[in-house]
Amino acid sequence: MEIADLLVPRGVIAQLRVSNKKQALQEIARRAAALSGIAERRLYDVLAERERLGSTGIGRGIAIPHGKLRELSRLYGFFARLERPIPFEAIDDQPVDLMFLLLAPAEAGAEHLRALARVSRLLRDSTICQKLRGTDNADALYALLTDRTESHAA
Repeated sequence: MEIADLLVPRGVIAQLRVSNKKQALQEIARRAAALSGIAERRLYDVLAERERLGSTGIGRGIAIPHGKLRELSRLYGFFARLERPIPFEAIDDQPVDLMFLLLAPAEAGAEHLRALARVSRLLRDSTICQKLRGTDNADALYALLTDRTESHAA
């Protein structure tokens, strides 16, 4: 599975202007609703419920909020580069400025886990993260996220 299988150019937000975790989840849910066809409130509720189980802030300024919805027929990915880092209750207590939202069908067990692992592998690459933080152009962000020449083999 490649990031390009999850993410479309319109799913990239280059400068998300939010000041806290709730706003970030609300705004990314709003943007995801337009592309997924799922109601914004439903998306936010699923993301907020997942965050109650434990923060999806994986450290080093990165969060991978995710959820499963029975209404979906395929996986969706959305990426946001935050204008400023925000507190996110991440595992390392560092603020988050890169978010990759992953939405999956309710029955997508292994596929969901593979997608999470793929996104996590990509965002663990400090060179990629440095480049993502270095541009506020949505097309450039999309290109960095979906570039298959980088060594991120599954």
